[in-house]
Amino acid sequence: MAPFDDITELAIAALVERFYSKARRDPLIGPVFNAAVEDWDEHLHKLRDFWSSVMLTTGRYKGNPMAAHVKHPIEPAFFERWLALWRETAGELFAPIVAERFRDKAERMAGSLKRALFYRPGSSRLSA
Repeated sequence: MAPFDDITELAIAALVERFYSKARRDPLIGPVFNAAVEDWDEHLHKLRDFWSSVMLTTGRYKGNPMAAHVKHPIEPAFFERWLALWRETAGELFAPIVAERFRDKAERMAGSLKRALFYRPGSSRLSA
């Protein structure tokens, strides 16, 4: 498949599908995803809405990412693996400048979520 040169709904769908196919098979983060998601079709639809809202400002996603993640056994190390797979997948599907936009957004979101889940006031670092 030739790389996508722009961010479109079709491109977002391709990224979400390919990335989560990899994530589900990953030995580190796959077990968490597979235990957390009961209906993958529904979940992928929600994730397409999320990324459409983030990248195209469509406003389709109405959920709460923090509430969705806090109830799962996520560890700080999972974020780097998630980001590595995301970076790789974006690079496979998009022209470099477009892939970088997806990477930047994902890195900012991962950092915010990681801080929200693991930062403990009074500590100079994230708790492990």
